[in-house]
Amino acid sequence: MSRPKKWTKSEIKKQLEDRSMTLTGLAEMHGLNPNTFRAVWSRTVRPAERALADFLNVPVEELFPDRYPIRKTRILDTSKYPSLESLKSNAAFDRKAAA
Repeated sequence: MSRPKKWTKSEIKKQLEDRSMTLTGLAEMHGLNPNTFRAVWSRTVRPAERALADFLNVPVEELFPDRYPIRKTRILDTSKYPSLESLKSNAAFDRKAAA
């Protein structure tokens, strides 16, 4: 079996089918809930990702390149979350309103 250049949902499912395996079967093998296992397509589920990669004998980074390597830092969106300075400036007003 040849490896696809880019792993898509359909390619992963095709490889599972070629090896006579289903997502439900793979979830049961690893003691995972099948519904949680199916969520791997829409959100990060590390145990399911690892199980798929191990079964297909492919590095998990190759299957899900947009999710790996795991990044610890994120850029804070200041339009959603105001800076701490603006929160501090309202602190005196909040204490006065609460009294």
